Amino acid sequence: MNWDDTGFLLSKNKYSENSLIVEVFTKDHGKISGILFGGTSKKIKSYLEIGNKLYTNYNAKNNNKIGYFKFEIIKAEAPFFFNNKKKLSCLTSAIQLIRILTAEAQPNQKIFNLIENFFLILNSEDWIKNYIFWELKLFSLLGYNLELKKMVTRIEKNENVYYQLNSQSENRNIPNFLIENNFSANDEDLNQGLKLVGDFLEKSILKPNNLNQPISRLQFLSSLK
Repeated sequence: MNWDDTGFLLSKNKYSENSLIVEVFTKDHGKISGILFGGTSKKIKSYLEIGNKLYTNYNAKNNNKIGYFKFEIIKAEAPFFFNNKKKLSCLTSAIQLIRILTAEAQPNQKIFNLIENFFLILNSEDWIKNYIFWELKLFSLLGYNLELKKMVTRIEKNENVYYQLNSQSENRNIPNFLIENNFSANDEDLNQGLKLVGDFLEKSILKPNNLNQPISRLQFLSSLK
């Protein structure tokens, strides 16, 4: 089996003195793991930053054995954010979510496109707000749709609008921007939004699949404080 594709680097781990086990999410083949010979060399490791876009050649003897990669750099996405702790932390968190929530060798071009759009989000003015919707879109593509508009009550008081979660177990206000995207969001709203989406991730996706909350997402939330 031999194919060429375009992919984003998800992870890299040392395999031997000169080689790495790497994971990429490709356009036509989904998430793929393989060995990269010479991956520790200065020539290659210089562009093996998590999130970088790579031309990918994959070769395996059969579907039951791990294959081998050859890469060429298409676009070094990650270095643009090396001097921005918050955005770099967000990048690490987003890529880790893709890595742990997607299945091996299951093509999904919508998720590939979502990764491409992520880098546009990091360069947008309201990037944190847009990233929250990015996470919700990812969960939706994986079959976990948080339909907030069906779960809240609209409250008007003193010419202000509030949204409250319809739940007998908790009394929780929902940031307006999550219901009506045209609402602006301050830092408190954004933190509440990230916490709400994180709770949904924990209860509806991670725990039922015996997965832990990614440390990288917790570190991203911490970086915003």
